[in-house]
Amino acid sequence: ATPEAYIHAVAQAGGCPILIPVGINERTLNTLFPKLDGILFTGGGDIHPKYLGEKEIPELGRIDVERDEMEFFLLKQAVQENVPFLGICRGIQVINVGLGGTLYLDIPSQVPQALRHQCSPEFPRDYLAHEVQVSADSRLADILGEHTVKVNSMHHQAVRTLAPALRATGFSPDGLVEALELPDHPFGLAVQWHPECLTAHRPMRALFEAFVRAAIERQKD
Repeated sequence: ATPEAYIHAVAQAGGCPILIPVGINERTLNTLFPKLDGILFTGGGDIHPKYLGEKEIPELGRIDVERDEMEFFLLKQAVQENVPFLGICRGIQVINVGLGGTLYLDIPSQVPQALRHQCSPEFPRDYLAHEVQVSADSRLADILGEHTVKVNSMHHQAVRTLAPALRATGFSPDGLVEALELPDHPFGLAVQWHPECLTAHRPMRALFEAFVRAAIERQKD
């Protein structure tokens, strides 16, 4: 159930999208993993709060523990084997939790002073909801070619405590983390917004192009 926008964004950037189904066992994932040149962790439902040592709250969205387990496994492999990976929306949360960070389980109830970050379905998916300030000395800034970008916003959870291995490289005006990177990795990057819905904008196309280039370099190794 992957929205076509992800598929089109990867293909437009020169990559060949392969969809990995939820529910396959670890043995099959181990067989598949060496054939992957890059991994895109897409948006979707909420991560089960048990991975954060917390209980479910009424504001949680849909949960799929099988997907959680599969993505944590793929993330661990990608980090260990230096496989390029890009996280989007839920993907940034998977990466942060998988590497030891925590989340706000619901921004409106836990960060009342925050901006409105869940703009869907009231607004279209390409609606530019707010700006993100990107760290000047980051990989993301080099890719986007800008230090301030306008982004869409379709999430009610966000990074709370950053995982020790990660570096936050983008922030919304209310101070929430909007981008992070894994230093000293060939390509380990994630954003909280949905660039696959913003490919009419050159910086967002550049993000997918950089990811695909990193995957091509991996293929050559």
